[in-house]
Amino acid sequence: MILPWFRRNPQGRSIAALYGAIVAQARSVSFYADYGVPDTVEGRFDLLVLHVVLLLHRLSHCSGTARELGQELGQGVFDAFCADLDANLREMGTGDLAVPKKMVAFAEAFYGRQAAYIAALESLDPRAFEKALARNIFAPGNDAGAAALAAYGRVVLSRLDALDDDALMQGMVGFPSPEAFVHARA
Repeated sequence: MILPWFRRNPQGRSIAALYGAIVAQARSVSFYADYGVPDTVEGRFDLLVLHVVLLLHRLSHCSGTARELGQELGQGVFDAFCADLDANLREMGTGDLAVPKKMVAFAEAFYGRQAAYIAALESLDPRAFEKALARNIFAPGNDAGAAALAAYGRVVLSRLDALDDDALMQGMVGFPSPEAFVHARA
């Protein structure tokens, strides 16, 4: 039946709010000016990926009746991320035939980083997350930026974990100020 394609997504507002918060946070100037994240397409992609991974990790840990809704919301946020990447590629002038190949490369990069970040966060090595961020985001030698971003990421994750499932399902998410972690390491 064709009619389901025209129905509104009941989670559309929540997905838009969550992904919008991620994009706004990933654009914070401090990440580029203070942390030393490269202000390039790749650097911006990496910050989006980090925030999406942290949010998806939290959504995968919803409990009770919110579990299935959390998974659906996570899929919606991931779909919004992919649609945004596709639109940005086209806006930058990537041809229709090249977009699918680039999207495959983005997907491989996303899943690789997701696996590395989650494994690092669950590792017994307290510096594993910092090392994973250093490998994937920073130029060699920017240990201070990687340390600050790791501290920031752990606080993001703890704040997301503390957030009530219902509030999260409504798209109510806030990220800490990245500037606080730059000054903390000085």
